[in-house]
Amino acid sequence: MPHGAGSKKRKWEAQAQHIQQTKQSQPNGADTSKPTAVFRPTKGRTHTLSIALPGSIIANCQTHDLKTSLCGAIARALAVFSVDEIVIFNDGPGAPTGASPHAASDAASGYTGFSAPSSFLHHVLSYLETPPYLRKTLFPMHPNLRTAGALPSIDIPSHLKAHEYCPYREGVTTGSAGMGQGTLVDCGLQARVVIEDEVEAGTRVTVRLPKWMEFRAPGRSEEVRAEAVGPETPREEGGYYWGYAVRMAESLSEVFTGAEVEEGYDVSVGTSERGVDLRELLGRGGGAEEGALLKDWKHLIVVFGGVAGLEQALAADEELKGTGVTDVKDVFDYWVNLVPGQGSRTIRTEEAVWLGLMGLRGVVVDRERED
Repeated sequence: MPHGAGSKKRKWEAQAQHIQQTKQSQPNGADTSKPTAVFRPTKGRTHTLSIALPGSIIANCQTHDLKTSLCGAIARALAVFSVDEIVIFNDGPGAPTGASPHAASDAASGYTGFSAPSSFLHHVLSYLETPPYLRKTLFPMHPNLRTAGALPSIDIPSHLKAHEYCPYREGVTTGSAGMGQGTLVDCGLQARVVIEDEVEAGTRVTVRLPKWMEFRAPGRSEEVRAEAVGPETPREEGGYYWGYAVRMAESLSEVFTGAEVEEGYDVSVGTSERGVDLRELLGRGGGAEEGALLKDWKHLIVVFGGVAGLEQALAADEELKGTGVTDVKDVFDYWVNLVPGQGSRTIRTEEAVWLGLMGLRGVVVDRERED
């Protein structure tokens, strides 16, 4: 047996025994240990859920800590509701009133929280989506990230610990494995992982691990031959929620024209306090009513506005106005009000994200049942 394999195997066996003992200690035999909270896939999934929001929401936060906290709240919502993509668009001038007196010096140091808020949001969200064991390699020290490490973890299935098994893992290439031997990949494991493809060092890759790893942990001196796959493969073939992609768009119209999903988004939902009550599109169970919200959608996107609403995004979008669009609700298939009769004068965008994704959760669950 390779050096270290025995102790590794005993660690995995001890964890399994602990879970079994926890089950037996419960009156109904339920497993209440932490691993039960981990996403459990049932079948592959080809449909996707996306959201879009303006980067100006970062500009309206007065301090770095507030900006970072806002990013963390959005990332948590994306993870909790298994959102596959977030699009950050420009909705016009986003300079906050009373901008920080340190904004100029911060911009000179590379900090973008004031000078380029959309870029800041993209940077922090991308950092949080990346498995912790890859962050030091993929994200060098940067002023944007100086307090991001203190944010709550999004704890998604791709954020695996060294002792946890999953058929797929995220990794970063570290160099050649030797003449014609492929590429070394750091996957957060003690073992040496190799893919046959020749990939430039420092590239993030998704790999499929060999089946034998489900039954035993590889030793420190072992070589694991893995297969490089597309980042969508864990979702499409395994049914895993595998994190979110982050995309930038220069305008509201580019949210749609720049769609990276095949054939674009077939259902779009715009949110506004001037929209139709969301309940009119949903049945009592929270799913789609017949003849209302489509049930067989492939790529659903939900779009949220900033402080001035989506109307501001239309006003700043020359391409949309050039097509004759005068009312922003005409951009979307559905124009909904998430909280009719709201008690507060305003609902913050990060609050709207949670409300909207929760309100449409039944629609997403119904779609998953149809696959």
